[in-house]
Amino acid sequence: MYKKFQPFFLIVETPLHAGSGSELGVLDLPIQRERYTNFPKIEGSSLKGAIREAFEAKQNDTDSISLVFGPEDDDIYASAIGFTDAKVLCFPVKSLKGVFAWVTCPMVLNRFVEDMHMTGQEKVIDNWDLSNVTNTVSEGSQVLLSNKVVLEEFTFEVRENKTTSEIANTLSEFLFSKDPVYAYWKEKMEKDFVILSDEDFEDFVSMSTEVITRTRISNETGTVETGALWTEEFLPQDTILYSIAMATPVRVEPNKKKEFHGDTSDKEAEKVIEFFKKGIPEVINIGGDQTIGKGIVRIRLLGAEK
Repeated sequence: MYKKFQPFFLIVETPLHAGSGSELGVLDLPIQRERYTNFPKIEGSSLKGAIREAFEAKQNDTDSISLVFGPEDDDIYASAIGFTDAKVLCFPVKSLKGVFAWVTCPMVLNRFVEDMHMTGQEKVIDNWDLSNVTNTVSEGSQVLLSNKVVLEEFTFEVRENKTTSEIANTLSEFLFSKDPVYAYWKEKMEKDFVILSDEDFEDFVSMSTEVITRTRISNETGTVETGALWTEEFLPQDTILYSIAMATPVRVEPNKKKEFHGDTSDKEAEKVIEFFKKGIPEVINIGGDQTIGKGIVRIRLLGAEK
């Protein structure tokens, strides 16, 4: 049973392909999606593997990494840390005004609130009243045209809303530090935040991902190799997701886990979470095509220093 939790955010800095394998249809290599909502996600197993790889690249303490993430070569004991699937929180959509807007929906926000309650972080979002926020924008929105926003080729009638502003401001604090380098992005989150209906959000995350046609060139002929043409789907840059790191006590004999030993199981799990918080790099790679610059993701822990 998991004892301690640490929510964290993933801000996609370059298009990300967390693949679901080959499928029949228009797309050869689609991204991972929830079965019943079609919302994009990153499987917990994919996320854990990427985070472990980042730890191994940064640290030489392979023993502690094995104790926390589990042994790679056998199954003599289970890992002491797990990760929920990374769920989409905000999705970037082209806007007629303001270049793009961050879009979300009540279902996504209610899930986020529920997950924060599960982890004991309910105080940070207790003032969110999500009962009447559909088709709203933050106050003073930069994407607003009269009482409308134009996203892709679709026009939505919206209204400015105080609660939407509060949500946008809270997310801005969660996602971006007070370092001046993030000043533009903090303001953009606060001003260019749109809450659509669940159905409209589902349409955008289904139809507005990046689809790239790729090919392979023969070194000998300099032309496209036969059959070497495929389409690949990516989560666009500036997509925002979140996940939760969940910890148990390290599952080995006390004399083998001195670094993680504690008086209670809760204290041992807390040490696992501290190991994760101290060791997680700010930037990691997730998914395929890393050699062509894809899948660069910035990690931001909930509660990180401002």
